[in-house]
Amino acid sequence: MARWEHYEIWVRNGDDWDLVAAFADLAVAQAVAHGRHSGVRLVHAVIEEGKPVQRDTLAEIGVVRKHPEEQS
Repeated sequence: MARWEHYEIWVRNGDDWDLVAAFADLAVAQAVAHGRHSGVRLVHAVIEEGKPVQRDTLAEIGVVRKHPEEQS
């Protein structure tokens, strides 16, 4: 079974969140996330067989709203 972890940058786009980048290295992901000014989430993701099985928010920058998977 293929399994890996990476770090995602999610950016607020109106009421939605868009995945804009994913990095294998946390330091690179942090630098990119902190380079933005607001509405950004840094997320640790675990992927199995090409599908996310776990996502944990590590940092929120600026004014944020619910993560896409937290929407009801």
